[in-house]
Amino acid sequence: MNIKFPYGEGHLEAELPSDTVVLRSADAQAIEDLEKKLIHLLDFQESGRILRSKRILILIPDNTRAFPTNVILPILLEHIEKMNPEAEVKILIATGLHRPVSRDEIRELVGNDISKSYEILNHSASDEDQLTRLNKKTSFGTPIEVNRLIFESDFVIGLGLIEPHLFAGYSGGRKIILPGVAGRNAIFNNHGFKMIANPWARAGILERNPIHRDMVEFMQETRLDLIVNVTLNKKRKITGLFIGDPIKAHLDGVKHLDKFAKIPFKEEADIVLTTNGGYPLDRDIYQTIKGMDTAASVVRSGGVIIIASECRDGLGGHEDFLKLVKGSNNPDEIVERIRKCEPIYDQWHAQILARILKKAKVILVSELVSERLAKDLLLEYSRTLEDALELAYTFLDEKEPRIIAIPEGPYIIPVKRNL
Repeated sequence: MNIKFPYGEGHLEAELPSDTVVLRSADAQAIEDLEKKLIHLLDFQESGRILRSKRILILIPDNTRAFPTNVILPILLEHIEKMNPEAEVKILIATGLHRPVSRDEIRELVGNDISKSYEILNHSASDEDQLTRLNKKTSFGTPIEVNRLIFESDFVIGLGLIEPHLFAGYSGGRKIILPGVAGRNAIFNNHGFKMIANPWARAGILERNPIHRDMVEFMQETRLDLIVNVTLNKKRKITGLFIGDPIKAHLDGVKHLDKFAKIPFKEEADIVLTTNGGYPLDRDIYQTIKGMDTAASVVRSGGVIIIASECRDGLGGHEDFLKLVKGSNNPDEIVERIRKCEPIYDQWHAQILARILKKAKVILVSELVSERLAKDLLLEYSRTLEDALELAYTFLDEKEPRIIAIPEGPYIIPVKRNL
């Protein structure tokens, strides 16, 4: 069978055996008349607060996320302007610990008109002048430090995409605050070694997930008045709008997503072929850990993961991620480095990479990443899916290995069941 795998803004194709198991999200219908529904929900939820607020802050995801900022943000801004033309509106990019979004990237992210008409700022988790600190911690020991604009605004709106997340359970909701606009000490604690190592800190899990619970506590000690969250289908069309209370609306979105994203499978595979979901999530090798982690949930111990990821930005500015892995001889050595030296930037993805590599070999398929960089990250390397498959066969004893294909990568949640 021929299967297309998202890769950058296009796709790669592979001819696979007819008994290959393909895990795909269920079809989800795109919303018709999106603008009308969005405005209706805004009016229903918080029209009074918008009308009374002099200073409104809108938090948006950065350009590593597939959130349709250039679709949702113009509708939201136009609605605010009509309701409260005197309001001072600022837009803060929730970068967490990612690099700042450049001016050119901002224009691509929000559109040229908005980039010219509004004050758009990058959050910097290490900039003391940007932060406000409270003399408080969550029950998980996370210090309450957040961008000062959160407390200087009368009304805070967070935009976000609800999708599976490799250790927070799901993205969206509270995540726009922590890590989005939190201080680096808060992010380090929330993403710390013990938190990542917790068996409940996995994709598709909220209950008993310490990272999720910590994010919620942190949000409640800071401020998030309203969320505008969406779900997307495999064509990146908006399938759900969830507007309102940051906890309730987010949970409503999660329940909606689960209907389409939780996909059952019966037996782990010897070889798993997957992606990082295509652009923009596959723009760097750091983010590509997400697709690897999804594949790791369906590969047998000692199996092989093949992941196609364009990585047009290479490391994407995550040099510390490379430093943690480079020169190590095995995954245990990576874990020990983190344990001894934390907190370190990007240690969470290095820790998850080590967990994946303890279970399976990983072959990266990319035309833009060098073989040297892949080897430095303890990855095997191929430039095509066909070559990667041939390489995978050499690592296995099976003449007819079981194969699972996950074209959408981290956008689904495989669930093992007796089918």
